[in-house]
Amino acid sequence: MATKPIPQTEITNLVQGLHRMARNLWWTWDQEAQELFQELSPRGWTTLYHNAVAILREVSDYELRVRLQDPAFANNVRYVLKDFDDYLNEKYTWGRKYAPALHEHPVAYFSAEFGLHETMPIAAGGLGMLAGDHTKSASDLDIGFVGVSLFYREGYFQQAIDHNNWQTEYYSRLNPENLPMEPVLDAKGQRLVIQVRIALTDVKLYAWRVNVGRVPILLLDADHPANEQHFRDLTRRVYGGDSTTRIMQEIILGVGGVRLLRALGIAPSTFHMNEGHAAFLTVELIREKMVAGMTYDAALKASTRECIFTTHTPVEAGHDRFNSELVAYAAHALSEPIKLTHEQFMGLGRVKPEDPREPFCMTVLALKISRAANAVSELHGRVSREMWHCLYPHRPVDQVPIGHITNGVHVAGWMKGTVRKFWRQRLVHPEPASGSGTTRFWKAKAGHDWAREINSPEFWQKLTDPDFVSDEELWALRYKLRRELLEFTRRRLLLQAQRVTHEDFIAFDSLLNPDALTIGFARRFATYKRAPLIFEQFDNIVKLTRDARRPIQFVFAGKAHPRDDAGKAFIQKIIHLSKYSDLKGKLVFIENYDVHVARQMVSGCDVWLNNPRRPLEASGTSGMKAVCQGCLNLSILDGWWREGYNGENGFAIGADSNPADVNEQDRLDSANLYKTLTEQVIPTFFDRDENGIPHRWLQKIRNAMATLVVRFSTDRMVRDYTEKYYLAK
Repeated sequence: MATKPIPQTEITNLVQGLHRMARNLWWTWDQEAQELFQELSPRGWTTLYHNAVAILREVSDYELRVRLQDPAFANNVRYVLKDFDDYLNEKYTWGRKYAPALHEHPVAYFSAEFGLHETMPIAAGGLGMLAGDHTKSASDLDIGFVGVSLFYREGYFQQAIDHNNWQTEYYSRLNPENLPMEPVLDAKGQRLVIQVRIALTDVKLYAWRVNVGRVPILLLDADHPANEQHFRDLTRRVYGGDSTTRIMQEIILGVGGVRLLRALGIAPSTFHMNEGHAAFLTVELIREKMVAGMTYDAALKASTRECIFTTHTPVEAGHDRFNSELVAYAAHALSEPIKLTHEQFMGLGRVKPEDPREPFCMTVLALKISRAANAVSELHGRVSREMWHCLYPHRPVDQVPIGHITNGVHVAGWMKGTVRKFWRQRLVHPEPASGSGTTRFWKAKAGHDWAREINSPEFWQKLTDPDFVSDEELWALRYKLRRELLEFTRRRLLLQAQRVTHEDFIAFDSLLNPDALTIGFARRFATYKRAPLIFEQFDNIVKLTRDARRPIQFVFAGKAHPRDDAGKAFIQKIIHLSKYSDLKGKLVFIENYDVHVARQMVSGCDVWLNNPRRPLEASGTSGMKAVCQGCLNLSILDGWWREGYNGENGFAIGADSNPADVNEQDRLDSANLYKTLTEQVIPTFFDRDENGIPHRWLQKIRNAMATLVVRFSTDRMVRDYTEKYYLAK
């Protein structure tokens, strides 16, 4: 029996709702919302970086209206839009119960990068991913929160590998019309313009708003027609250019960010600096207070009470430092309004203010003008207190005022769709969608229940009970995820092969083995992360990959900084091994690592390998993303893993210590990695019962999920920040 046509007024409401939802990144962690956009254009969804806004520009308004005459599709749109609106308008949230004051005076979170989704490549690595996940959990918990950063029109670089297996970089200009963002307007409906003096020039800045659930992120953009080209290019690329570009970017972020908030009438209670890049905001806060009549000392004290600082860098070279001449040139307009001489201003960023040879350090500035500071893991806190003891010489090292809050990840955002469906099936039963004649797999009202469940210890504790999920079901899920990674990898490498010579050819349909233990490594290719460490035992590793009874294989990905030739050499070495050594077909390198590649890998790999040179991994979060998917960590006891490992929820490489000598540490870690792999990982994975089920391996997966997922989530992390820092004065 034919159904009645849907009224055009309702069609219009659904069309408007889809456009509104597409411009809010909430859909990036809602599976059903993503499936709506994917259904509109499956190929476009793949080729347009899973971009909901671009999909709606690909599909004409007429086509969309016609598609909405399909009752089943229209019904799904209704339900998803209801979930979206219910999320935005929910009243009984954690933030409203425990942090209501932040809704009037929010936290202003300044970060030089935000990693939100593959649609918006404006992050370089872990710092940005952490900032993006922090924002998503701030939205889920509903605390008053606003992010501040820069809009990089060419984003972070796209990676390609040339015929010499060397990383090359190229950039693509981002079109805001195709992105989930909108221009910030003034009261007259015109583009809001902020002005910041850099060197001898007043630089004009536009602003963009990115909606992340309930939370806005504001992005400053120097591409204003009134600016000279070299100033317009300041917000062109993430961490682009030299030290002059860097200090000017940081003036825009810190000073321009505060002025943007003021122009919008936002009065933060706390300014949270995520790394030192934003530390010039402290100087702008002092200036404001002096303009209002305070003395410098009073303004300094009052501004310090408003600021907190998170350091992510245990590596000395990772802290931005600028020489005196550059500060005098680029930032003299910051010192004059607060009535400091150049040397007095330099002193704010020096450990020894009177030492004219010492450069200006952004981390020192942030530490000096913050009421609280924290590292991002327990061990990193210890390292940071030792590193910055020089600022507090009259205190014992353990009393240096740098605490720690261990990082986390946004569980819903990193959980692959296959995994979401698997867990959600065990929570919510199918229910007919009333009046549609179709079955909607999940109740619409279960949306918020689901979000709460995956962040509750009780849900993950259920996984220790085989009656909740059997070993057979869990193993079937792991096989499905490994197959999805294998096929994704084959597709990606086939595309990469279009640039290689005939001698490099690999039979892609037989690339990798769906029955092999699959080990993944993907991150920024900084040399201290030691990507090739496992191949130091090359001949032995080859034998393991050729073991017909217990085979292993490797999937690698990652980018080196454009100026890091040593990191590029690591990439070159691994790709060379994948093409020209006895590891060919058992080792692959996926180009152009991004959020999408990361999600495929943390879900499809059986083991997540992490072997940094301890204690240089401040926290690390990629391994956290693997846990909810059933991928086990194999890691040095550094950063978060040192806190998370309990002996039964993954594998540790070596002891909770490290030699002082770097060469000895590398030798020992290489030996311990091979020993752990051969004596623990491989035997456990291939220990099967008569039905082929690896019960001991699956028990480790259950233990990992029960002990790690919630503990290392950004929901826990944001609650910690709120209770320890945001609400504490």
